[in-house]
Amino acid sequence: MKTLNDLFEHQLKDLYSAEIQLLEALPHIMEHTSDEQLRQAFENHLKETKEQKNRIETICNELNIAPNGETCQAMKGLISEARNFINEAEEDNELMDVGLIAEIQRVQHYEISGYGAAVRFAKELGYRNIAKTLQETLNEEYDADSTLEKLAETRLNKKAIGGNS
Repeated sequence: MKTLNDLFEHQLKDLYSAEIQLLEALPHIMEHTSDEQLRQAFENHLKETKEQKNRIETICNELNIAPNGETCQAMKGLISEARNFINEAEEDNELMDVGLIAEIQRVQHYEISGYGAAVRFAKELGYRNIAKTLQETLNEEYDADSTLEKLAETRLNKKAIGGNS
């Protein structure tokens, strides 16, 4: 990488890989949720993730970039951590839902930082429409994180404190 444009291309490919990995992992994670509102939040984010992947494909097509070819090692690690949690937690415990929220919030925070950087790079490079598209995704990531935070704070953490452990 020698230019901001090179870094921007790398960032797009990394985010694309992250979205693909999340698309594969979310259905497995959803299988382990017992709370219906949490399952719905994950389903909503799965739909958004599909759209986010499509947005990156559109952006890459516009910039004549092949979006694939990189593996986002950070997302790979975050998903591995979530799978390890699922394997270690008790299946019928309220703690599972709270733990899954924490695991997916880590994913959200990674995506927020990645999309935030991509928006800045796009603006600096003069890609105003691409920056707006990436900002739309960034806003969705913030909203998904906020939804999970509210579920944890208003309901699920309290259930886990008094849960089946």
